[in-house]
Amino acid sequence: MSYLKTDVIVIGAGIAGLAAANSIAASGLDVTVLEARDRSGGRLDNHKFANGDIVDIGGQWLGPGQNRSYRLLAELGGSTFPMFNKGNNLFHCHEANRSYRGTIPSINPLYLAELGWLMWRFERMAAQITPDDPMSHPQAADWDSRTLHSWLQSNCISETAFDLFATGVAAVFAAEPRDISLLHALFYARSGNGWNNLLSVDGGAQQDRVVGGTASMCRALEKKMQGKVFHNQPVRSINWKARNVSVETETNEYHARIAILAVPPNQIRRLNFEPSLPADRDQLWQKMPGGTCIKCVAQYAEPFWRNEGYSGQSVAPQKTIRVTFDNTAPDSKSGLLMGFIEGDQARHWGTKSDVERRKEVLKCFAAVFGADALMPLDYVDRDWAAEPYTRGCYAALKGPGTWTSYGNLGRQPIGALHFAGTETASEWYGYIEGGLQSAERVTEEARIIFDV
Repeated sequence: MSYLKTDVIVIGAGIAGLAAANSIAASGLDVTVLEARDRSGGRLDNHKFANGDIVDIGGQWLGPGQNRSYRLLAELGGSTFPMFNKGNNLFHCHEANRSYRGTIPSINPLYLAELGWLMWRFERMAAQITPDDPMSHPQAADWDSRTLHSWLQSNCISETAFDLFATGVAAVFAAEPRDISLLHALFYARSGNGWNNLLSVDGGAQQDRVVGGTASMCRALEKKMQGKVFHNQPVRSINWKARNVSVETETNEYHARIAILAVPPNQIRRLNFEPSLPADRDQLWQKMPGGTCIKCVAQYAEPFWRNEGYSGQSVAPQKTIRVTFDNTAPDSKSGLLMGFIEGDQARHWGTKSDVERRKEVLKCFAAVFGADALMPLDYVDRDWAAEPYTRGCYAALKGPGTWTSYGNLGRQPIGALHFAGTETASEWYGYIEGGLQSAERVTEEARIIFDV
């Protein structure tokens, strides 16, 4: 086994880890990045179809307010293109389609009024949250003692309004309303500039996509590290003290002044620490499971739905695929239709074979967009809960009692150990932007320690 010395070890070559590594290295410090996978990117990844079309099979969107993300992309020489958002959207319910424009499906006016009131009330509550300190709200204890599901039950009259709001919850959290505390849902919405913003395309969180895919940002950041990013290096143990740390992989032992763990909470718990970490930190991470999401993309000879005047966006609360988008890039040689399996449905279909899942997804696409959807040129999906070094997407969830019991403990250093990743962010929690905010914080922590 080789023994290597560096100033800073970064564990995890996702967007947060790589951004932090580059910023710290720019201060003149020696930084080594260890990645368990055979690639950089973490929850950002691309798939290349046989004809050369590239599609994001992980996180893919940028939107207004995500200034760090746009700034970094520009610095790396990248660019964006707008998400396709022309034509009519489709609401599929009881095996029938109804066209609509905008974010909210066209439904019975009474149900529409109820849904509008529900969203207004949720937005009003979220606006009262302080993102840096959600526990400071006078009703934080009450809101954190109940699930989002119980709040919806208390405020919904119709099943239709409940189901549509729950569909939005699945799209945003990759979870069911019962999986999340009301306080966490409000914090999450506030951190992303509002609930409606998280659901919207134009002017919202789904507005833009990255040319070449978001993982291209990670590849560019890795290149800037000039050979200091090491793949296939899963960390086996971490020996930490107040002022130094050693990290052991299967082949090497690395020694540094500090280590930055830029991986999801459930992956931190898989590591062996000597001495053991404080019990409260371990219990916090036990209470932060990842969401459950299978991202599915079908490739067609052309985006045939556009010929009928449809945007490719749909909402189908009763189907396995509850939301879809047109994922065709401007330079695509084919048409790409994307959908998500989330929450309970993802937990169910994650146990099925690839063949069974593909058949079900195409059946859902066809129910909304017609029989042409049954005949793709190719198909790919990614079950992020099954990924060995991820085990859930889009981000870790917080159930009842977690915020008020542990607060912001997850972002606080422990001796020589520091923590990054979107789950430690107060802005855009769960997004690329949140990962970049966390990178700024740990960079400042490192600079203070090294006085640079």
